[in-house]
Amino acid sequence: MGQITVEKNVGGIDGLCVITPAVHGDSRGYFMETYNENDMKEAGINITFVQDNQSMSTKGVLRGLHFQKHYPQTKLVRAIKGSVFDVAVDLRSGSETYGKWFGVELTEENKKQFLIPRGFAHGFLVLSETAEFCYKCDDFYHANDEGGLAWNDPEIGIDWASLGVNGEYDGTASAEGYTLADGTPLNLSDKDQKWAGIKDTFKF
Repeated sequence: MGQITVEKNVGGIDGLCVITPAVHGDSRGYFMETYNENDMKEAGINITFVQDNQSMSTKGVLRGLHFQKHYPQTKLVRAIKGSVFDVAVDLRSGSETYGKWFGVELTEENKKQFLIPRGFAHGFLVLSETAEFCYKCDDFYHANDEGGLAWNDPEIGIDWASLGVNGEYDGTASAEGYTLADGTPLNLSDKDQKWAGIKDTFKF
């Protein structure tokens, strides 16, 4: 027990948590528990996860901002290789922080995990040459249920510029003209470049 430190309601947003595991290392390497149900319950987090996912992405890839409309998922996310900037946006219609965002850098070095409850849009930007990203979900993926939110909607105002993202908003989620500080183009799927802003998107 006691193998995690949990920072709750990060960014002043109810339910968002940053979790830091205890890492036991020596000259041979390290060991850590990446998930322990008892520790989570002790921290007041009672979630049953049913699906694990993993992805690999290259520098400049931005995935998101995604959610499932009718089968929303709680996600516990982390980077197992490289570095990503991970973002959640509150889409809970009754929430005092509706439309507010919070972001955290998740890296293979800091080993932090980000717990994102149901009712949020989620996405991440890859900052390293490559990144491997994995996450647990408390509901299964349902085809044709996916929704999305424009990553660069100025009404939300995610501070991508502090990460070295350069570009000018043209009123859409298009990545055209956006680069990282070193010139790497932002790389979004065709679908992610068509999402609307928060005024025109789904509310939970």
